[in-house]
Amino acid sequence: MEQKTLVAHQRPSTKKTENRRLRNEGMIPAVIYGHSEPVSISISAREFEKKFHSVSENTIINIDVEKNKKYDVLVKDYQEDMIKNRIVHIDFYEIERGKVLRTHVPVHLEGVPQGVREGGIVENQLHEVEIECLPKDIPESFTLDISAMQIGDARHVSDIPVGESVKILTPEDQSLVVITTMKVSLAETEEGEEEEGEAEGEEAAPAEGEGEE
Repeated sequence: MEQKTLVAHQRPSTKKTENRRLRNEGMIPAVIYGHSEPVSISISAREFEKKFHSVSENTIINIDVEKNKKYDVLVKDYQEDMIKNRIVHIDFYEIERGKVLRTHVPVHLEGVPQGVREGGIVENQLHEVEIECLPKDIPESFTLDISAMQIGDARHVSDIPVGESVKILTPEDQSLVVITTMKVSLAETEEGEEEEGEAEGEEAAPAEGEGEE
């Protein structure tokens, strides 16, 4: 899989005031942990956003800390300021080449199901699966063709096309997607019956003065 590189700077202080200063300068405070002592770093927010349009747990990143030491890492967690729409902290997990690891990979659905053309709707019940493999074999995503699905059909984890180098840990019988029909809820049905009954009652009620001799 493709590997991306980020340049980082060591962060001597982890105090809130220092982290705030870094963010004001366009940097993201971060930490690398895993096989040794945690390493506090900072990376360019602009560079990170340029190379990563979305933060993915299954993308291997090579972090070059001041051209001194390199780390192969995965993004394990991050904090985001929703108001300012920016990432304010990242936790990186160092991986070991040649050692099996676990991570999550998204499942993308491809095609328009035949059942949808006939009035059905797609219910996507699982968006990602957990896998186990060597770092070099981590797929960016899995793609599942659902164009042949009819109303009432379901696809499960066991239907995901996967190579021998990757083991899916999510239970095989777990549903990924089903094609269902649009159903009117019981509450809507009862409400409709009440409205219909009221309308019929209004029509049956005599107007004022009717029936009087």
